Amino acid sequence: MGLIIVQEMSTTSDATPKNYETLLVERVDGVVTITFNRPKSKNAVNGVMWIELLEVLTEIQHNGADRVVVLTGAAGEFCSGADLVAMGDGKGRAHSHSYYSMREVTGVVMALARLPQPTIAKVRGVAVGVGCNIAFGCDLVVASETARFSQIFSKRGMSLDGGGSWLLPRRVGLHRAKELAFFADIISAAEADRLGLVNRVLPDAEIDAFVADWTQRLLALPPIALAQSKRLLNNSMNVTLEEALDDEGVAQTVNFGTKDTPEAIAAWIEKRNPVFKGR
Repeated sequence: MGLIIVQEMSTTSDATPKNYETLLVERVDGVVTITFNRPKSKNAVNGVMWIELLEVLTEIQHNGADRVVVLTGAAGEFCSGADLVAMGDGKGRAHSHSYYSMREVTGVVMALARLPQPTIAKVRGVAVGVGCNIAFGCDLVVASETARFSQIFSKRGMSLDGGGSWLLPRRVGLHRAKELAFFADIISAAEADRLGLVNRVLPDAEIDAFVADWTQRLLALPPIALAQSKRLLNNSMNVTLEEALDDEGVAQTVNFGTKDTPEAIAAWIEKRNPVFKGR
């Protein structure tokens, strides 16, 4: 059985606005938008971005006013993966790499996975390498028609990271995951949709409005119940049916211990819209 998360949602943000070197972080009425902001490199991830991402995601996890999280990229690109220039010595040679240097990646991937809030990746342009797996690590993925995805690692002399070895088999099955990993082909948004890697593919002009609509729909739902469903689904492939049923029972007990479930039932009886407080 997984950890039961009960997080009361306050009505004001506990987060202090801060300027970041590699990110733009905007909070509006419970929606946090994190924008990868290194446009000259198509938002490639460097060491500073790993540190800043972990800081922001950790803050969101503990901030009750943050209800929905959107990840996107600046200048029409999501993320081009790891910054290979930063990984080299400028002469075509890679710096030495240790297991411990991957801890930054691990920390961010786990922080994203542990968020109780629903997360949406809004993908325009490239999402390759670790950038691809950050997108696929979100709860929902909305892509522009021109978005492109790739597990580019093998073409760069590397193996999967960013959680790809865990995510891909669960999304597309083992054999298809190996195809994506071995050949590192760039796939279109339409192909990603066919494989079940994204939720929606939209014209570029429509993607912002669509994601905004989804965030508002999520904001209208009970946050503790959403967190419980997210946790149950994330754990589903690691437990037996009996364990899943037991966990569902515990989660419903948690829900009925909040004010939101009685409010939802009362609103249904009274034929009105419920008002959820997250407690």
